[in-house]
Amino acid sequence: MHRTEVVVTGLGAITPLGADVASTWEALLAGASGLRGDVLRGHGGVGLPDTVAGTMAVDPATLLPPVQARRLDRSQQAALAASAQAWADAGAPEVDPDRLASAIGTGIGGVGTLLKEDDVLETAGARRVSPRTVPMLMPNAAAALISIEYGARAGVYTPVSACSSGAEAIALAARLIRAGEADVVIAGGTEAATTPITVAGFARAQALSGHTADPASASRPFAADRSGFVLSEGAAVLVLESAEHAAARGARVHAVLAGAGIAADAHHITAPAPDGAGQVSAMRKALAQAGLAPGQIGHINAHATGTPVGDAAEARAIREVFGRATVTAPKAALGHLFGAAGAIEALIAVLSVEHGVIPPTRNLTAAGIGPDIGLDVVAERRDVPQQAVLSNSFGFGGQNVSLVVTGARHRASRTAPAAP
Repeated sequence: MHRTEVVVTGLGAITPLGADVASTWEALLAGASGLRGDVLRGHGGVGLPDTVAGTMAVDPATLLPPVQARRLDRSQQAALAASAQAWADAGAPEVDPDRLASAIGTGIGGVGTLLKEDDVLETAGARRVSPRTVPMLMPNAAAALISIEYGARAGVYTPVSACSSGAEAIALAARLIRAGEADVVIAGGTEAATTPITVAGFARAQALSGHTADPASASRPFAADRSGFVLSEGAAVLVLESAEHAAARGARVHAVLAGAGIAADAHHITAPAPDGAGQVSAMRKALAQAGLAPGQIGHINAHATGTPVGDAAEARAIREVFGRATVTAPKAALGHLFGAAGAIEALIAVLSVEHGVIPPTRNLTAAGIGPDIGLDVVAERRDVPQQAVLSNSFGFGGQNVSLVVTGARHRASRTAPAAP
């Protein structure tokens, strides 16, 4: 039976490392950091810890028309900015609206708006609350706004799956295309949740990095002295389409989304399963769908947030599937973008395959790699051809997503369309 191939034709991003894909990629390869301190200055007196975080390299509001920007939550602004880049990169394709869908994941949606308008309610009264509050705070607004912007009528989807939301949106997009429900899907993730309440909550859970003296070194995935993650924000969007559709319009193809695996731990609301069965299952499902053996994966883009327990659990799961695999951990430079993390790291996997480069993992030099890791963690950029890359995203609730990206086997051409 013919299996529809799903290709990546457009990329867009706004991250702590850059205002677009090119600047983010360049900074990542250079080993730069997008993290800084004093992010929540002005919130003294409420007992917040010193806060290191990754904020977007530019204010996403400046990338949109002023009137539109004022009507959107910061997370929505980021999603629209990234989608505009991705759509332009894909060549602004002409698509039947009934064959175009959007799928944008988020961990929490418009929390900034919720908190701001609650303050207005308590200080100025109900009549001063913005009439746009609900559409600005609802999690599905980013996907809906993208649908409206591009006339996507095949469906609007919003996975809310904690740290795996963006990756799940991409997996869902591929399913829609393979099921024949869409030809093109605008997919990714967005998050802007660096707020006092989220910082306080994660701090109370002892999940945040304690290395706050030097913000650039605060996020230490796989390091022996890792102590927690660093909150971050941004958005990443991919344009996915069937290879046949891309070929028919002569589109440039960045890579192929060859496989996706989704599995659940069914174990604990925050802790990963001790045996790693859910993570192992997600990786094996992604490999099986891609038709690849573990040895055919060039490297793994690890979820690796920098928590002592989480990194060790993922390393153990990776070793079970791949043995001593080569891995990289972009969160050392980007921080943890939560609902957008899986999308930006899928985008990085695409670029790794396209350019034959494994990005470095920062902050491993002082204490070295943890003795509980047992993997080949890339500390310096490696220029090595990558025929296939696996990207992991694991979220609270035991929600595990793995994506496999491969080289573009069928590069679309106006004169030589891909065979059906």
